[in-house]
This record gives sequence, structure tokens and C-alpha cells, in this order.
Amino acid sequence: MVYGQVLHLPQDCFINVNVGGFKQRLDHTVLKRFPQTRLSRLLCCSSKEAILELCDDFSPSEMEYYFDRNPSFFCYVLNFYLTGKLHLVDGLCVVSFIQEIEYWGIKERHLDLCCSNKFSELMELAEERNWDQRSDKQEIDSCSMEELSVLEDDTEMFEGSWCGDARRSVWIRLENPGFSTSAKVMAVASLSLVVISIVTMCINSMPVFHQVDLDEKVIEDPVLTFFENLCVLCFSAEFILRLAVAPSARKFLCSPLNIIDLLSIMPFYVTVVCDMVNGEESTELENVGKVVQILRLMRVFRILKLVRHSVGLRALGATLLHSSHEVGQLVLFLSVGIFLFSALMYCAEKDSYESELRTIPIGWWWATISMTTVGYGDTLPVTVAGKLIATLCIICGLLIVALPITNIFNKFSKFYQKQSLLDLNRNKL
Repeated sequence: MVYGQVLHLPQDCFINVNVGGFKQRLDHTVLKRFPQTRLSRLLCCSSKEAILELCDDFSPSEMEYYFDRNPSFFCYVLNFYLTGKLHLVDGLCVVSFIQEIEYWGIKERHLDLCCSNKFSELMELAEERNWDQRSDKQEIDSCSMEELSVLEDDTEMFEGSWCGDARRSVWIRLENPGFSTSAKVMAVASLSLVVISIVTMCINSMPVFHQVDLDEKVIEDPVLTFFENLCVLCFSAEFILRLAVAPSARKFLCSPLNIIDLLSIMPFYVTVVCDMVNGEESTELENVGKVVQILRLMRVFRILKLVRHSVGLRALGATLLHSSHEVGQLVLFLSVGIFLFSALMYCAEKDSYESELRTIPIGWWWATISMTTVGYGDTLPVTVAGKLIATLCIICGLLIVALPITNIFNKFSKFYQKQSLLDLNRNKL
């Protein structure tokens, strides 16, 4: 006697189902209402092999079918066979829910009206999240592979060039601090010089460290000047060394990090030349002193050299570069708010002689510091209407600033992950 004959005996119109330890007897007539489902298809099986294709195990003696599935969800399956309607399972992921109903052969169209709308919303949300994750991962992987391929191309450019092996060895140690112990030492030394230069520049700005020469002219402290000059000479030597061992001088000079390095050392040499010209008292260059002061202020570019040694700063730069749309939206929202609330404040305060906000240009400054929640308090409304407008301006400022920030933060997280992954792959390479 085959299994199909046993199942179709008139006196035995039930089957025994065991789902994860939950046992249940099911009537044939109930199962046959939905012939495309897994349990209904069991009734048509005529061999043990066919039965085992639909269930995990089968006991011929007890005529019991075993399923290694979620027993809690099976209660909803039983309710579906009895009522013909399927309901969402509380606390179960919508993706897992779809996997379960696909296993039991139940279609989504059997969802009851009370759950169909919620199911559609959960599916759209899950698809959006999966799409964002896949696109971000693909973008990160593609960018990482592209940059790694560029690194490989750079190392291949040393083949057949002048002192290729020696230049490649020095280049890798300068560009990849994780390559060896000597590379780490060079990176730490470079970072230390940057910190010393920044500290020296800050201390040099304090009047207590200034001195007076014989002509009663204020000059900088000689010790601090020595350290600053030493740091600049080391920066120059590092830049020249990088340029000498670079696989492509043109590509090296076009790199943003190398441009920052060049901007950090050029003001020093231009200042020296301007001081020499100014010392000759040339009448044709009467504004040389002002140029020197501007160039001295350009020494602040040295702090940007930290970008080379910081993953977070590189991620921040990439975020700002790729967030021009979000930053533009932020500036646009703030501009509209500033013009709107400055005009409203002018209408409310123009007749009050005690108020300083009696012109729209002054209102621009007030609206800017109010919408950005800075609130210096140097200008403030005095009328009741003005205070109400100020309250509304601050609330709108909070909302306007918060809207694009989420996208910018998500991009920062993405680019930080990308930079970290790139550094890790670079070390492996």
C-alpha cells in the first residue's frame, strides 16, 4: 500500500502535522480548499520521496509530518486555513513574514484588508532600506576598488623608470604609514612637526612673547622663529622628497593633499623675499608690508596638513565635496528665512526709537544669528510683535538647519567607512 492510498482512506480524513514541536490534526477538506499550499500538496503525494520534498521528516507508523519551521507563525497558518484570511504577525520582520508564507505556499493576496495597507508600507520601507544599503555598499566598494587600482597603477609606473625600485620603496613608505615600522616612524615625525608648527604659530601671536629690537620695532621671539623655520624647512624637504620619488610629477602636483602642503610652505618663502625687498626701502613697493602680513596669516594652512594623517578629516573633506546639493539647500533655506524675518522685524520695530532693528540690513544680521541659534544679544527686539517674530524665527531656524543635516551626516558616515576600508585594503595591498 502506497502513501497516497493511506491518505485517501475514507476512515482517515486527517493528517498529523508537527511544526517545531507544535502538533496539530488537520482535516483533508480544510486543506483542499487551498490546493496550491504545501499542506494540501501533501495529500497528493504517492511516495515517501515526494513527501520528503515537501516536509523535513515523515513517520509512516504515526503518519506524522515534521516541519522545522516557526511554530508561532504556524498558528497564523492554521487560522488562514480555517478562515481563508491571513494576518500579519506582530513582532515578525516583514521579510521573514514573506519567507514564511512563501514556504507554506500562501499568496500575499490572501492578506486581510486590516493588514494589507500596513504590509504594503512595511514592504516599501524595507525595499528603500535595502536599496540604500546596496547602493551605498556598491558605491563604497567601487570607490575603494577604483582608488586601489590607482595605487596599483602608480606602483607599476616605477617599472623601467630611473631608480624605480628605490623610488617605489620610499614612495610606499611616505604614502602608506602602515607599510612598515620605518613608515610609521616617518608618519609620526611628520605629524609631530605639524603639531609643533601649529603650537609655535599660536604662541607667536601672544604679545608676551614679542620682543623689541634696537630700532624699537616689534619682532618675534628668536627661539620660536627658529622652531618655525626648522619646521618649514622639514616640510619643504618632505615635499621635495615626495615630488622626487612620485611616479608622476604632474599627478602629484594636482593632488589636493599636495596642494595643501605647497600652500603651507609657500608663504614662508614669499615672506622672506618680501622682507628683503622691504629692507631695501623700495619706493615702488610701498604696500609690501601689508602683503607680508597677509602672507603671515596664510601660515594657518599648516593645520590642514593634519588631513594627511586623519581619516576623519579626509572623510569630512569628501563629505563637503559631495554634499554641495545639501549645503546649497541649507544656504537657500537660511537666505529665504533671513530675508523674510528681517523684513517682518523691520515692520514691527521701525516705529520704536529704542530698537536697533529699524532697518532691514540690520535685520539681516539679527536674523542670521537668530536662525543659527547663536544669539549674541547685541541686537534684540523690544516690542511685543518683534518678540513674537523672534520666537518664530528661532523655531524656524532650528527646523531649517536640521533638515539637510541628516543627509550630510549619513554621507559623512559613508565616506568615513570608505576611507577606513581604503586604508585597510591599502595596508593589505
